[in-house]
Amino acid sequence: MNSKEPVTRKVIPIVPEEGYGPLLPEDSQGVMVSLYASHEKIYPRSVSGLFSNWRWATVFLTQLVFYGVPWLEWGQRQAVLFDLGTRRFYIFGLLLYPQDFIYLAGLLVISALSLFLFTAVAGRLWCGYACPQTVYTEIFLWIEKKVEGDRSARMRRDAQPWSFEKVTRKGAKHFLWLAVSLWTGFTFVGYFTPIKELGIEFLQLSMSSWEVFWTFFYGFATYGNAGFMREQVCKHMCPYARFQSAMFDKDTLVVTYDSERGEPRGARSRKADPVALNLGACVDCTLCVQVCPTGIDIRKGLQYECIGCGACADVCDTVMDKMGYARGLVKYTTENAMSQHWTKSQTWRHVLRPRVLVYTAILVAVVLAMLVSLTLRAPFKVDVVRDRGVMARIVSGGNIENVYRLQVMNATESLQRYKIAAMGLPGLQVKSENVVLVESTQSRWVTVRVQLPFDAATPGSHAIQFEIDSLDSSGHLTEKSVFLVPR
Repeated sequence: MNSKEPVTRKVIPIVPEEGYGPLLPEDSQGVMVSLYASHEKIYPRSVSGLFSNWRWATVFLTQLVFYGVPWLEWGQRQAVLFDLGTRRFYIFGLLLYPQDFIYLAGLLVISALSLFLFTAVAGRLWCGYACPQTVYTEIFLWIEKKVEGDRSARMRRDAQPWSFEKVTRKGAKHFLWLAVSLWTGFTFVGYFTPIKELGIEFLQLSMSSWEVFWTFFYGFATYGNAGFMREQVCKHMCPYARFQSAMFDKDTLVVTYDSERGEPRGARSRKADPVALNLGACVDCTLCVQVCPTGIDIRKGLQYECIGCGACADVCDTVMDKMGYARGLVKYTTENAMSQHWTKSQTWRHVLRPRVLVYTAILVAVVLAMLVSLTLRAPFKVDVVRDRGVMARIVSGGNIENVYRLQVMNATESLQRYKIAAMGLPGLQVKSENVVLVESTQSRWVTVRVQLPFDAATPGSHAIQFEIDSLDSSGHLTEKSVFLVPR
């Protein structure tokens, strides 16, 4: 069956049991009900204004960071590089290992709290201004406008039969879309493989299979989402649209239509008196619908498809200016402010409510904790493992010896020397080499022999500590272990 053909069901009248009235008129016929509605393509109109400027500012900022950061250098290496092969993660002067997973958890907590805070304050700010889906859709729409023209031109061309001009313009548009998408995929892979080496491999056609896969996978995901799926991602695939209402309340700033001022709506000339015509401020131009990237009518109230981009507010302010009416028929405000006719200062006082202040306090506390932890973080790591192949033994001189294996990880980018000492029992000494050299960003396993005088402790297991100090940088670690005294 053709996927474009509507799926229908025939409604059959049900014959009721004796004693009950008919469910349908006796002379009624089966009714064909369509269960399929084809997707109607949305042609967003270009708009300019305060919120549009803010949206484009975030587009420039986010893409400057995304495309530019992989090309920055820090010393003799790439400034930001997540090297999965060597399991080292470079972020400017910071070097992290898989053992530093706690910082990734902290970053995810900060991201979640930021999302809660921004949503509680002003709804879907992330969706409307900084979400990659919104950012790349804006970029693709800009390319589409430059190649095919604005909304009316695109709609007219799509309705026309194929011609040389149509093929040329469509081909140029898709070529530019693919170029941006593949460059995006290439940049994404450049965060995990040194991007300069990746560029040379690309020119020499010697990229590895995984690099090729992820470049094209991320690129075509960008091409499909921003070029074709667009608002469908926001409406049907993104889970944020579904649970955002749980973070809203009546003091959340959202894009709102002032129905009290705008209704009843209707067309009129600029010189007409709306009061004499018994009309509100809305001229029913439908521009707010035409500029909406998800194709909704904000005049019907808040809808889950609304991403809070403010495009309808910008275009409505433009219409109000032309009509000589006050701005703000569509604006960012709260439900309580609309119903109780608050001023801006009253609205903002209620926006900064206890819920928002609690989110802010927790977010600040987590960020400060992360910064303090990173500042106090030792530039090396040590793991202590008892050598299972060598039991506690009595050696020459009457001392009791235990053997340990220490893994020393140098988290700096220079050669480091580390001094190892053992504490916890009287007379406990390290008898093997106690100064270890470890190359930059390397780890080294070291065998350490620790001895104790024969009569210094009773038989059994005794807690001890290894004290490790960096001789070339500030850093001190204490690692616990046990010392076994044989019977």
